[in-house]
Amino acid sequence: MSTFLDLGLQEPINRALTDLGYEKPTVIQEKAIPQIISSTADLKAFAQTGTGKTAAFSLPILEQIDQTNTNVQAIILSPTRELAVQIGKNIEQFSKYMPNLKTTTVYGGSNIDEQIRKLKRGVQIVVGTPGRTVDLINRRALRLGNVQWLVLDEADEMLNMGFKDDLDKVLSATPETKQTLLFSATFPREVEAIARNYMDSPVEITSGEKNSGSDNVTHQQYIVTERTRYPALRRIADANPEIYAIVFCRTRRETQQVADNLIRDGYSADSLHGDLSQGQRDSVMEKFRKKTIQILVATDVAARGIDVNDLTHVINHKLPDQVENYNHRSGRTGRAGSKGISIALISKKEQGRIRSIERIIKKKFIQSTVPTGKEICEKQIFTIIDKVHNTEVNTSEIESFLPAVYEKLADLTREELIQKFVSKEFNTFLSYYQNAQDLNDVSSRDNERSRGGRDRDENMTRFFINLGRKDSLNPAKLIGLINDQKIADKVEIGAIDILDTFSFFEIDKNFKEATLDAFKNNEPEFDGRFVNIEITKSDRGGGGRGGRRQGGKKSFGNKNGGGYGRRRSESSSGDSRRSSNRSSERSSERSSERRSSSDRNSGGFGRRRRER
Repeated sequence: MSTFLDLGLQEPINRALTDLGYEKPTVIQEKAIPQIISSTADLKAFAQTGTGKTAAFSLPILEQIDQTNTNVQAIILSPTRELAVQIGKNIEQFSKYMPNLKTTTVYGGSNIDEQIRKLKRGVQIVVGTPGRTVDLINRRALRLGNVQWLVLDEADEMLNMGFKDDLDKVLSATPETKQTLLFSATFPREVEAIARNYMDSPVEITSGEKNSGSDNVTHQQYIVTERTRYPALRRIADANPEIYAIVFCRTRRETQQVADNLIRDGYSADSLHGDLSQGQRDSVMEKFRKKTIQILVATDVAARGIDVNDLTHVINHKLPDQVENYNHRSGRTGRAGSKGISIALISKKEQGRIRSIERIIKKKFIQSTVPTGKEICEKQIFTIIDKVHNTEVNTSEIESFLPAVYEKLADLTREELIQKFVSKEFNTFLSYYQNAQDLNDVSSRDNERSRGGRDRDENMTRFFINLGRKDSLNPAKLIGLINDQKIADKVEIGAIDILDTFSFFEIDKNFKEATLDAFKNNEPEFDGRFVNIEITKSDRGGGGRGGRRQGGKKSFGNKNGGGYGRRRSESSSGDSRRSSNRSSERSSERSSERRSSSDRNSGGFGRRRRER
């Protein structure tokens, strides 16, 4: 393997890399850096999360940038402010010995006037989220006419989050002569569409196989029910005393709930979510990096930009709705040559989704059993015993106290002393697991309760919408359509199911009526078709893929035979037939994609048992 010097980087950059402890380039860096330096051709680069993509595109840009020119020469787009901030910090570290190089990071939720002032003072590199970047372009504060490099980092996630229109606006503000660099960890069809629409005969490089998982990560699955999901999470934490992990949830509400429960139960946990200010987010992340927080509970979006190399575990409290996102999640562990474990807590009906993930990552999941109380107690006890056994004794520091200590314990035998020591450490722990049930006994009652589709969030209202794949609807477009109705400043969108001729989506139940009113009053159209939404009523157990629609009181937008293509005056038997037809289609289409428009994340659970 070559060194960074061999890749053609100038001495100031190499010196900064040495200060940071960079010794050898990763595979993606070794391939991308000389390609970008030696050619102006567009580039598609695919590499797993944690393989050094930021350095792969930023180092060759720094090598070629003109420090004497204060115009913006490079624009780097990322899907989240956390990732944008991380990229900006990395570039500042890499350019430590380039005194005339200026980088600024722009993102929503931060003072835009201060960002404008920085741009006016002159910067060569701008890192930003799509929304804020477009806002600055519209205000004429950000001018991209001299841009030589456009980087789309985590391009797949930007499309998933509905940023296509923003990407179009940014691209239209850049010159055709620019070099476009697309970096992505997964390779869905939408990323290919970016390459076709925005790139000119791009060169393609990969680090390993596209979409495949890291060889340093072991994948495990645990069968749970909704009733046992959280207890299983606790047991996995307790069975791994040195755990340092991220727990992934699908919605901010679920994330906050899991984090609150872990904190309540004495774990070292905190939350990270979209309602926090940037200062609060930075504070939580600083605690996590210092391991004051041992586990961070997060949604997919907020976890982007978390740059921690020594995570022991990634735990999927629930699987992502897009199976490609599993690769993003698991890639947060097993980084920088370390080994990691990615765990999926799944119900029996989700085993088919595990097979889909296995095909994508080209790795097999190990079927594991939730640890029993006895196994956990044994693990915890021997962990502390090993720590005591390996503790170095500083005799000179404690020598003056030892005679009094010996006298205090003189009436105890060796066995009694050990028993008291173990009891002092583990009385609460042993009591909790004394009569603990076996969580691997997945009862038929739980199966019956959850039969028929994904688990429903009781805090969400499920809506039917008369658009599907045949209308060119996808999750990003549906999120955009919902956001266009301006229901409220922040509305959480839950599960999204896109089928052929219709779809379903979930909205925070507190905004149920506001959602109905917004669609009714706005009378939106989608590609010339009137939009009809209705509240669905779930099947028993919450959550089958297809609920039953409620009565016509909540239906609207069905103009000139819109909606399902039938008028609302049809009989209830007609509704029943349509519901049956949709159920058939749903059973044959097992496709669902979930999004959260206001992403809320939460923090870790490595256990630190509090005295009770």
